[in-house]
Amino acid sequence: MRFRSLTFLCSLIFLSFAAAHSLLARAPQKPAPKSSAQSKQQVAKSAAAPQSLQSTHYPILLLGHGAAPDWNVLIGQKGPERFERANYPPMALEAVSVNGEGPDSWFYHAKDSATAAEVTIRLAREACSDGAALATPEISAKTPPPSAKATSSAVNPSSPVKYTFSITLQHSQVGSFKGCARIAAELFPKIVNQTAEDEDDADKKKPPVATVTHFKVPSAVAFLSSTGQITVSRGTAKKIIPASGTELSLSHDGKKLLYTRNDAKMGSEHTIVLYDYDSGRSKDLVHGTVRQAFWSPDDSRIAYLQSQDQKWRVVSAAAAAPDSAAAIYNGNVDALDGWVDGHIVVAGDSQNLYWISDDRPQQTLSLKEVYGDAFRISETDSIRVNPANPDLLLVSAKYTTPPASAPDAAGIFLYEIRGKRRVTLTPPDQWANHGEFSRDGIQIFYTRRISATASAIYRVFWDGSGAKRYLDGTDLVVGQ
Repeated sequence: MRFRSLTFLCSLIFLSFAAAHSLLARAPQKPAPKSSAQSKQQVAKSAAAPQSLQSTHYPILLLGHGAAPDWNVLIGQKGPERFERANYPPMALEAVSVNGEGPDSWFYHAKDSATAAEVTIRLAREACSDGAALATPEISAKTPPPSAKATSSAVNPSSPVKYTFSITLQHSQVGSFKGCARIAAELFPKIVNQTAEDEDDADKKKPPVATVTHFKVPSAVAFLSSTGQITVSRGTAKKIIPASGTELSLSHDGKKLLYTRNDAKMGSEHTIVLYDYDSGRSKDLVHGTVRQAFWSPDDSRIAYLQSQDQKWRVVSAAAAAPDSAAAIYNGNVDALDGWVDGHIVVAGDSQNLYWISDDRPQQTLSLKEVYGDAFRISETDSIRVNPANPDLLLVSAKYTTPPASAPDAAGIFLYEIRGKRRVTLTPPDQWANHGEFSRDGIQIFYTRRISATASAIYRVFWDGSGAKRYLDGTDLVVGQ
């Protein structure tokens, strides 16, 4: 009995010792004292702030603009959207990527939607002033850029306007542009609370979106009706000339029409006829191997082609004295394409386009450079110079390789001489020719073949938008 008690007492002492050891093992250990260097390093680490994220995109709608020349670019939530230059068609851009160069600068990468040319924009948040830029540019995604005259009169150069950002735009075809940028909150789309059903109904009622809204509808035009009759329209009044003719040219005041009448069923004898709208009378001006008469910009002179020694030369005469005709270019050309100003006409042969003045070419441009590989050169083509910008050409030509569905397809395209930028305005499966600028240079009228036996006159804006049927007929020319 005494032995058992002693054994029990020993076991109890052992268990108590084991429990105490276990508790000591689980208790937190006091760290060993650190050296002075280790302490300072630890304090520095705890005081350092977490690394801040760098923005790769300025998340708000911006408007960049500059002067000499006037230009602007719209940057939206996804990146660059639209680039505009004075007297050139607006250019739609497709955003590609954006990179943050730092907390206050960004690089936007985009491409020209029409030509796939590369566009790079650098935006920096830094003070920027531009005495020649607009303080509040009247620019939006639906309007053409202001003219240089409007820009210079809107701002006093002695009081430069200050902006929040500086901007540089580089287009691989048309060059570099520098200017300032600002937040354009007024261009944000308006958000209206409505139900999903209301949104569906609203979308159904919305008219087609037009990208150009500031343009002047022609008040005087001439064209060939669907039956081939020469028709002159001024306002709502129309007059039909009781004679057949082609190669129409309407004066800038819309009161007089030049056209070519074929006098020989077999041969090259023609007569250039002058028709007066107010009196309704016609007068033969020039007879012989002549064609393609054009009015000068002030309607004081006419230019036309005349054959001599088996070559076509360019002749000019006073409109009031056609007998005063004299050659202004004796070189052989295939086509006359109109006047650039009161002294220079544009004509071309099978290889080149010439700007002619004082009996010599002032400028020569290779047609192969203009047409590229997509179009082929032909005598039936027409080339017109934009009334507001001599650097912009409108060309009507046939495709080099037309689609199988339209083997005789022809198209209308714009060509920038300096930038060598070419933009086709009509679908490749259409037959379109005889392109003509409106007097404001923003609208383009052309003849479109509807069927094998019918054609109609269409109108499209210079950026390729707003195409619609305009009149029944062909070969429209614009006066006023």
